[in-house]
Amino acid sequence: MNQHTFKVLEVQEIKKRIAEFALTNEGKEKVYNLTPSTNVKQIEAWLSEVTEAVDILTKSSSVPVHGLGGMEQLLSKLNKGTALRPEQLSKLHEFLDCCGKMRRFMKDKVYYAPRVTSYVEVIEELPELESEIIRCIRNGRVDDYASKELLKTRKQIAIHEERLKEKTMQLIRSNKYKTYLQENVVSQRDGRYVIPIKKEYRSKIKGSVLDTSASGSTLFIEPEEIVQYQEQLTWLRADEDVEVQKVLSYLTGLVEEKEQQLCLAIETMVHYDFLFAKAKYSRSINGVKVQVNNDQHIKLIHAKHPLLGDKAVALSVEMNDGQNALVITGPNTGGKTVTIKTVALLTLMVQYGLHIPADEKSNLSIFQRILVDIGDGQSITENLSTFSSRIVNIIEILKDTNDQTLVLLDELGSGTDPGEGMGLATAILEQLFNKGATLLATTHYSEIKEFAEEHPGFINGSMEFDLETLSPTYRLTIGKGGESQAFAIALKLGIHPKIIERAHQVTYKEIKNYDNQETDIFKQRELEKQIIVNKYKNRKKSAMPKDKIPVFNQGDNIKISPTNEFGIVFSGPDKQGNYTVQVKGEKISVNHKRMQLYISAKELYPDDYDFDIIFQSKENRKKSNILSKRHDGEVVIDYTES
Repeated sequence: MNQHTFKVLEVQEIKKRIAEFALTNEGKEKVYNLTPSTNVKQIEAWLSEVTEAVDILTKSSSVPVHGLGGMEQLLSKLNKGTALRPEQLSKLHEFLDCCGKMRRFMKDKVYYAPRVTSYVEVIEELPELESEIIRCIRNGRVDDYASKELLKTRKQIAIHEERLKEKTMQLIRSNKYKTYLQENVVSQRDGRYVIPIKKEYRSKIKGSVLDTSASGSTLFIEPEEIVQYQEQLTWLRADEDVEVQKVLSYLTGLVEEKEQQLCLAIETMVHYDFLFAKAKYSRSINGVKVQVNNDQHIKLIHAKHPLLGDKAVALSVEMNDGQNALVITGPNTGGKTVTIKTVALLTLMVQYGLHIPADEKSNLSIFQRILVDIGDGQSITENLSTFSSRIVNIIEILKDTNDQTLVLLDELGSGTDPGEGMGLATAILEQLFNKGATLLATTHYSEIKEFAEEHPGFINGSMEFDLETLSPTYRLTIGKGGESQAFAIALKLGIHPKIIERAHQVTYKEIKNYDNQETDIFKQRELEKQIIVNKYKNRKKSAMPKDKIPVFNQGDNIKISPTNEFGIVFSGPDKQGNYTVQVKGEKISVNHKRMQLYISAKELYPDDYDFDIIFQSKENRKKSNILSKRHDGEVVIDYTES
């Protein structure tokens, strides 16, 4: 499998919808980490447990899967030399309570869901840990009765706090401080009692300034009379922290002793969340468990694309007994691409261990690879055309394909010359079939439809089209290729049958009659207007103007494209407009379309110039001079050497 396959088939959207049913972040993460299996027995086991989970949900919709949040993070802090915080221990107790509910929930479901209920048996009961957490942690803090020392210390703190507060109140009510007070209240700063004194009387009060009001007019002073009480309270609170830490360390030790059991319990509860998310998704799409095989046998009965919802049209298709290539023809927007994507996506979902929306008698083959070439893969950054980029993709498919591969090809060979595209598409299909792949291909080429009819192992299929409504039905018909809907549609829309007959003859090189079904006399007259021969029926076809060949004279200096070389005209032109031109001492044939006059011979040479000087070799010129004076049978001039 590759990321391109997952993207084209929209696998991530399937995972997203399943994850929405998971109750915990850990369960959602497990959904997104799903990977397909190629092991038939493992896939069958996955499908069976989802079936059991669906049965459980049918009888009891509320599954106690909660309390998992933050548990993995909690366990990661164990054995690090630090104690767990009270809120973490409270969270752990909530999780243990959830595990207990799950054990009780599964107890009466063992008869119809033996596989799923068996998982709960690995969740070990931890009553000692639960009871100790309950005893020591209450309302998010370590309880007073967690230890005798802690209880004693907190009682002493309460007594000292009361004494300190009373002493402070006495100072406020006394005449000594009455004049200096901003107001008659006692407040605290950093856990220490202070009284509000007017700024101008700071020197009158012995004590420490712990805070100042926003305006600066009030000073919050700790009087020296209560310092001793404050220090005693600070020491007691330090003792309290020590005792609290002892309790937390004790509880953390109990948790660390049960780390292995807790890890297993967390893993099991996450799996339950993951499993019931798959089961809930199955119910949402009316999914079922289907059969699986390793024999490249594909049998889908009333299958639907899971992302189309109520818009999906049921699909039935079977490929077996060596028929491993299905070629689907049909009109644009007729559902060809959706059909092959449905087969591939449902196959992949089964390999994920998911139920699919189909009849339970459906049977799907397991593939090691699913490779696709669908859609416009045009790459602007790499400067590749649509056709080029798809060919690059096809090359990778050809390299990776074996007899355990499902290949999807959409409109193979499109985007280029129809003749060459058809030939290339046919050759690629044939090669992939020879490599043993299971093929699902769509095409517009009638020649590929004929190829499929003639070659064993190929099946033709077509998407139905309703000629009454002029719209596709999105239903697949197996066993025959699609007819020429273009002619039928044109006829339905009012093109005269004679024109359709001529089009059929041009396309298929055969004569076929198309009857005129129109009975309305007025519509009949309108129809006949399309083929009435007008007054110009006897006009002759105008002759196509011939290309005018420019005249170049011997000795003309010309420039040759696209090489931009210079040459001298020797002779020509012939019937095709080719001249013989001497370039760098050699005579070559050049078409007039590649020649451009640079300097004419009239500008370069006098009227009586002997061009043999240019075009003939020195030896040939000597021989020509001899023959001009007398006949000599031994003198032979070979003009091919010049």
